[in-house]
Amino acid sequence: MAYAQPLKKTGVPREVLKWLQSLDLSLSTKNTRRDFSNGYLVAEIFSWYYPEDFPMHSYGNGTSLPTKLSNWSQIERFLLKQNIMLPKDMIDGTIHCKPGAAELLIQDVYSLLTNRRVRSLGEDDIDFTDRSYQENLPMVARSTASKAIKNNLRLSEVIAEPSIHANKQKIQAIIHTHLQRRQAERAEDPKRFNMKPTLGELAVRLPPPEQGWKQPSASKRSAKMSSATSASNAIVQFKEINVRQTDKPSVLSNIDMPSQIKGF
Repeated sequence: MAYAQPLKKTGVPREVLKWLQSLDLSLSTKNTRRDFSNGYLVAEIFSWYYPEDFPMHSYGNGTSLPTKLSNWSQIERFLLKQNIMLPKDMIDGTIHCKPGAAELLIQDVYSLLTNRRVRSLGEDDIDFTDRSYQENLPMVARSTASKAIKNNLRLSEVIAEPSIHANKQKIQAIIHTHLQRRQAERAEDPKRFNMKPTLGELAVRLPPPEQGWKQPSASKRSAKMSSATSASNAIVQFKEINVRQTDKPSVLSNIDMPSQIKGF
């Protein structure tokens, strides 16, 4: 018995796909992340609702970075004029083809233009990185620090942001996230990484006493004070030691021997 192959998940809800098909766009959306990155289809979607504000002859359907930035700058100017808010990080993620950015942006555009709420699972966990992809891989196949930088920092991001300091901060954030993920993996499976317990983990820790510290009673304090005073008032006995002293004239006679020294 043959089973049908499961459909490939695009990350866009079914109702949003139906809405896109009803607009009769000039291009069919086969790859959401690639097709919406230059902003041409986004401008065409807005042109159906605001035809006077979106002349399509001013938008280019190219894949170069200047074309993308030009299209999205025009879209952002219109959104600012109409007081429509789209998250800046979502737009940047769509331009640079970050995972999950274009899918969320299309859902937000759908909600803004149709006043309908989209039910999407796990939209709070999406951070436009390859975290979900790396978690599905075995530990042997997961990326190293250099590979994590390559996966999460696009070349177009470096070109669009010429500031070295800003790119350095992005790289440091990626490395910090990668190290945190590595520490979590080692904590989950310490035997695999041959991690030995520390002295603090090996030390025997006694449970805390059930009752707190109690102040000693007055009788106990008086007994301690009396014992201390009695110890201080005790008579100390000294034993006399007789030391045998040598005869002083004999010592001097032994020292005063000039004749013997001269005759020597």
